Amino acid sequence: MIPFTTPVGSTVPGPRRTAFSLTALGLTIALTATGCTVFGGGDDAADDETFRIGVTAQDETNQLLADIAAEELGYDVEIVNFDDYNVPNTALSNGDLDANWFQHIAYLANYNVNNDDDLTMIGGTEIVPLSLYSETYDSVEDFQDGDTVAIANDEINQARGINVLVAAGLVVLENDVPEPRPADIDEDASTVSVHPVDAAQTVNALQSVEGSVINNSFINDAGIDPNTALFADDPEDPEAFPYINGFVVRDEDRDNEALREIAALYHDQRVLDSAAEISEDTSVPADPSIEELEAGLQEYEDFLRGDATDAEDAETDEDEDE
Repeated sequence: MIPFTTPVGSTVPGPRRTAFSLTALGLTIALTATGCTVFGGGDDAADDETFRIGVTAQDETNQLLADIAAEELGYDVEIVNFDDYNVPNTALSNGDLDANWFQHIAYLANYNVNNDDDLTMIGGTEIVPLSLYSETYDSVEDFQDGDTVAIANDEINQARGINVLVAAGLVVLENDVPEPRPADIDEDASTVSVHPVDAAQTVNALQSVEGSVINNSFINDAGIDPNTALFADDPEDPEAFPYINGFVVRDEDRDNEALREIAALYHDQRVLDSAAEISEDTSVPADPSIEELEAGLQEYEDFLRGDATDAEDAETDEDEDE
């Protein structure tokens, strides 16, 4: 296993409000200890078939996996890069891709619920910490009352970003909710206020605010060392299960042997080593069973649907009161 290294200058996360917990299911993160054994090509493979896999922020690890799939399994894999991570799920659902490889369980669940879709995950890859960076300060303790921190503006990563700031002691919530929004923040009790921006702009935001919570993909693109983060959530926390990244396919392809074998290649030691190098050893490989992934995705979707129902009920109650 490639150990999680707490970024230099950070504080180990303490108890925090997390976006979701799978404790009730008894699921655990299966952290990869060694590279897996790769088996030969399956019956689903065809000599003239190309498997198109969508990614965001394409890197050497993506191409290495594609090369191994071709050379050792006989599968032709084309990596398709997207600049906007709102696009790959739609492309997959429309049949323009055979799989995608860029998102975690929570993001996929949110997409499925909002789009009435049934994409599913067939293989886990890693959990990547979400981290707080600053060009103004050297530690979390340096932040001052009235400072601003940028966070992603999409629902799932926004909630996770706020939870990072809660864990760092910079934000206090008025409402004890698992998926906090800016409206749930107690501004008077908090050290910083949040400024939601497009996730791709969280790096640029560092020039105009005192801090920014940034996804590793954008950190890598900007050439920033992830070990310079002031604070990060803990990928090895059992409550981090919804943030396992993985390979996603259409429901009709959930049993496709070729796609499953391609996804399993992530845990080949050569691919793991490449991913570790890119993340500067900050990510943690995660290899739960497909059954665990499916159960986790279903429960998170149920959670989001219940959350939406509660919000609609509250809105109805307000209308009736008026």
